[in-house]
Amino acid sequence: MVHRFRPLLIVPLLTLTGIPAAAAQTAGRAARAHIVALSEDIGARLAGSPAEARAARYIHGVLEDLGYAAERQSFDFEPEDRRRGAELTSDNVIAVKPGASGREIIVGAHYDSEVRGRGAGDNASGVALMLETAEALRDVETPYTIRFIAFGAEEQGLAGSRHYVESMSDEAIGNTVAMINLDSLIVGEIAYVYGSAGPDGVLRDWILARALEDGLRLRTQTGENPEYPAGTTCDCSDHAPFKDAGIQYAYFESTNWALGDKDGYVQVDARYGEDGRVWHTPFDTLDYIDRTFPGRADARLALFASLLYRALTEYTAR
Repeated sequence: MVHRFRPLLIVPLLTLTGIPAAAAQTAGRAARAHIVALSEDIGARLAGSPAEARAARYIHGVLEDLGYAAERQSFDFEPEDRRRGAELTSDNVIAVKPGASGREIIVGAHYDSEVRGRGAGDNASGVALMLETAEALRDVETPYTIRFIAFGAEEQGLAGSRHYVESMSDEAIGNTVAMINLDSLIVGEIAYVYGSAGPDGVLRDWILARALEDGLRLRTQTGENPEYPAGTTCDCSDHAPFKDAGIQYAYFESTNWALGDKDGYVQVDARYGEDGRVWHTPFDTLDYIDRTFPGRADARLALFASLLYRALTEYTAR
């Protein structure tokens, strides 16, 4: 069933100085269309399911239509629910944009979801922003080569990103400047960027400085929970295997670290979703997000689009 696209909601005025003026006027609009395609037209995308495979084909097709030579990296994984079988198959979808340097920045987002809800926030939003950015950059010279990766089976122990990192040679790891992870971008009350611990979080700090320059409301978490040092987050998304391989990461997310156990898992006030959680619940639909938090999805997409564009076109490692 094909769904009609909703008209774009009015977005609070943002100073999107990081991207060209024409692009600033439409930042996030292409991403919204991809969220509709992934979460409404396809729906829930359980890892290893036919729906997840349809999502992989959609992402591959979009990248090919944009002129990229997309490829699929298949892998097997053991599902956490063994009633589904001993082993299932998923794919990472990969496209490369050459830059002025052969050194690479990886931009990644997982496209699978839990079975409850439609996975609009977690994580059609991240994949959608990645696809919009791939379109925005296709004819733009970037300091580094950009490798876009849509990871499968993240909800199954980060199976896709773990497989990708395990397939990297020592040379490829050394050639990677940073990994930027996009996960759960449109629901939470506060926009965050996390990064490698302490002074190793150079890209995180660079992005925070650009947000301050542009008047964008972005922060990192302050370490009130001693289990999570300031500026970092849990090893619960696709940045973690890259971090473990010694690769610097930055990670965009919307949530609220002041709520619940102050671990980032409670995204909004407890009146909404399931005790403040929208991800992994039946409430993770674009319709619920738009009705409950008018304008938030579009504002978040515009903010993250601006900062991701700046990072990929301006950041250079010291």
